[in-house]
Amino acid sequence: MIAIIDYDAGNIRSVEKALESLGAEYRLTRDCAEIAGADKVILPGVGAFGDAMKRLNEYGLVDVIHRVVDRGTPFLGICLGLQVMFERSEESPGVKGLSLLPGEVVRFSGSDGLKVPQIGWNSLSVKSGSRLLKGVYSGSFVYFVHSYYVNAADKNDVIATATYGETADVAVEHGNLFGCQFHPEKSSCIGIKILNNFVNL
Repeated sequence: MIAIIDYDAGNIRSVEKALESLGAEYRLTRDCAEIAGADKVILPGVGAFGDAMKRLNEYGLVDVIHRVVDRGTPFLGICLGLQVMFERSEESPGVKGLSLLPGEVVRFSGSDGLKVPQIGWNSLSVKSGSRLLKGVYSGSFVYFVHSYYVNAADKNDVIATATYGETADVAVEHGNLFGCQFHPEKSSCIGIKILNNFVNL
C-alpha cells in the first residue's frame, strides 16, 4: 500500500487519479500508524514552504516521515513535497525543512524577462542510471508550476535539471529518497512512466 500524506497542501486528487490509472493500492492519510506501515510514501503539495512545514508539524507528521525514511521505505516528494525535503527555503526565512537532503530552495530571478512563477511544460536534462527516471530521456517534457527551485548541496543527488533562466535541480534520488519539482501526475505519458517506476520499486 502507498500512503499519500494528507496535510492540506493541494493537488492530491490528481496524484490519486494517476495511481488509480496504474492500478496501485493507495490510501490518503495523515494517520501516523498507516504511514509507518506503508510500503511506499508520497508527499505531494503546492503552496508555501513555511505553511507546509507548519501543517506537517501541527499534524505530527514530521517524526513519522523521518521514521519511514530511516527504515528505508521508498519516499517520493512532489513539487512542494520535494522542496520541504531540503533544509530551508528563501520563501520562508528561519523555517526549518525536513532536512532529509542537504541544500536549499531559492527563487527564480526572472532574468531574461521570464515570468515567475514558471507555469507550463519544460524539458529535462536527465542523468543516466536513475531508478525513478528509468526510460525517461533528456529532452522529455514535463509540467511545472513553481516560483522556487531546489539547489541541492550534493549534486550527486540530482538526477535531472531544467533551465528557466537559471538551471534548477528538478529531480533527486538518494537511496530510498526520490523527488520531483515538476508534477508527474500532470505530465502525460512521461509522468505516468515516472510514477510507475516509483510504484514498482
